[in-house]
Amino acid sequence: MPGLDTALAGVAKWLDGNVLLDTVRVELPASGTPVLNEDTGELVRPQGEILYEGPGAVQGGVNQSEIQSTPGALTPWVQETKSRYRMLTPLGAPVPRKDAIVTVVRVHNPANTALIGRAWICQDPGRAATVEVVRITPLDQIEDRGGTS
Repeated sequence: MPGLDTALAGVAKWLDGNVLLDTVRVELPASGTPVLNEDTGELVRPQGEILYEGPGAVQGGVNQSEIQSTPGALTPWVQETKSRYRMLTPLGAPVPRKDAIVTVVRVHNPANTALIGRAWICQDPGRAATVEVVRITPLDQIEDRGGTS
């Protein structure tokens, strides 16, 4: 469908220039033992393999009721919530793998600097469809990274 492809290319270009304004990093979780930084006294985890760093956006779910909580199998209380987010990246970016870690590296709006260093985990690989203008990857916020950013 040449007409549809042309129209969608225009939408993708618009998204690139108006929505995908921040810089996101997608990396595989680090493997290995944390190392003590003797200057700070903190454990530093080794960095994982970076799969992508470039234009993107992280958005919360369309509805704040999308936060779910599930008790652990052996506990009668809720230990952690599932927070529905999604990452948008250009179609040319690689498809993130399940369990890859996403962080926001740079934001275009100084009011959003609290997002820098925040982390999410890819719940599934990036979604695919026969008609696309942007890659959408479902995320769950990582509540605690053990003091790393």
